[in-house]
This record gives sequence, structure tokens and C-alpha cells, in this order.
Amino acid sequence: MEALKASNIDTTIFFYNPNIHPEPEYELRKQENIRFAKKIDMPFIDADYDKDAWFERTKGQENEPERGERCTTCFDMRFEVTAKYAAQNNFDLISSTLGISRWKDMEQINGCGHRAAKPFEGVDYWDFNWRKKGGSSRMLEISKKEGFYQQEYCGCVYSLRDTNNWRLSKGRERVQRGVKFYQEALQSLDLENLS
Repeated sequence: MEALKASNIDTTIFFYNPNIHPEPEYELRKQENIRFAKKIDMPFIDADYDKDAWFERTKGQENEPERGERCTTCFDMRFEVTAKYAAQNNFDLISSTLGISRWKDMEQINGCGHRAAKPFEGVDYWDFNWRKKGGSSRMLEISKKEGFYQQEYCGCVYSLRDTNNWRLSKGRERVQRGVKFYQEALQSLDLENLS
């Protein structure tokens, strides 16, 4: 968002994430997006939280691993809705922040984006790699500076389940949703440095 704004690329955020579970987690992540969008004066479109359609679409894929077929189905669904909205509202380019995460497969994401845009004449998918040239590092800098919420799992109920199972197998606590923000981590770090 920051790079697009600095480049004078006319950008609108389209927030469509029916995969995020549970709803309070969805609302928290959405509000963090809205907060930053307002700060940098970027238009924000709040799409429908259509979780029932997401569950229906991913039915039978409950045990797929991260980066597996369920993720492809999820990305396809979200990009298809985005591309359709773009076509109906005179946007000529769509992209995604999904690829900033090192936990995501860029080829999988880009394949879904290109596939979704293809049926809509005049809409293309921009497969820019936001990880390169310090993009991931800058994301962390901004997250810390803004005190953003720290997401500890991808978003869906199955990702939460699998993350918790992995954590428990390593002797770690379960994910505590809605409580971990970068600012709190920085404050506790500063306190340690003072003593």
C-alpha cells in the first residue's frame, strides 16, 4: 500500500476474505486494513463476508495442507470475486498482498490471479513480487511502527487447527487470537533493554 501510494499508482483496496475465521478475527484484520488505508488516504472497499460460500467451495478439502488444493480453491474464489468487481467498476488491473508472506507460494498465487482475470476483457493481473528489494523487511518495519495486529495463522479454520496442532506438538501454546500486536512486542523489548 505504501509503495503504491508513493508511486502515484491510483489504488483502491478491495477487502474480500471470506476464509478468515472466526468472524471476530475477520473484523480485526479488516479494521487494521481500514486504519492504514485511512492514514494513507487510500480508498477501501469492504466486500461481503461470505463465509458460507467459502465453506461450500472448500468442502472436501478440510485436510489439505497449507499451500495445497484448498489454498488454490480459496485464492481462486477471492480472485474471481475481485476480478468480477474490477470489470464491473472499470478497474483495469488487480493484484494482491498475499505474496508478501514467505509462507505463501508465489506461483500458486499468481496462477490463481491470472486465471481469475482472464475471462474479463480489459482486466489484467499484476504479478509483482512484493518480497523483493526489501519488501518483506519494509512490511515488518511498518507493522512495528503502526503497532499492527500480528496474525499467527493464515486465516481459515483449518489453518488455525493445523497451526495449533503444530504448536502443541512443539510444546508451545495455542494461538491466542486478537491479543498480539507489534507495539506490545516493542514495548516489552524496550523494557528489557532498560533493565
